[in-house]
Amino acid sequence: MANITLGGNPATTVGNLPQTGTKAPDFKLTNTDLADKSLSDYAGTKLVLNIFPSVDTGVCAQSIRTFNEKASSLNNTKVLCISKDLPFAMARFCGAEGLNNVENLSDYKTGEFGQTYGVTFKDSVFESLLSRAVVVVDTDGTILHTEQVSETGEEPNYEAALNALS
Repeated sequence: MANITLGGNPATTVGNLPQTGTKAPDFKLTNTDLADKSLSDYAGTKLVLNIFPSVDTGVCAQSIRTFNEKASSLNNTKVLCISKDLPFAMARFCGAEGLNNVENLSDYKTGEFGQTYGVTFKDSVFESLLSRAVVVVDTDGTILHTEQVSETGEEPNYEAALNALS
């Protein structure tokens, strides 16, 4: 379990991120077209999993904007923005912002992604939402980099995530 903070207040997650050098656990998430997506749908592609509580918070929105900007210059790389937001909210946000270099996926149906990746808040006012984290996965499914952001109100280390891809 990760000990993090939310607005300076202690919070914990249900587990820890998968370890660097291991295979990324499979997942089943829902895209904005309400289709199921799994890790195998991205085989042969580098992935940045941008995990966060909700598109309707300032820091989460900024992380999507920043990864959207940086993703446009990356070869064979997709940024997957993952939360428990409804797919409709994710589509609305990206449509209004003109963001098209990221793919939004939701864990709203089962919450299994958050449990498997260890990022679901176990307590706090965000209980059952996903904490802020980044997981970078190579083309063969190997995890290259992880970051569990220690203060949920802060942005992830974009450069560390992007440097792991080179």
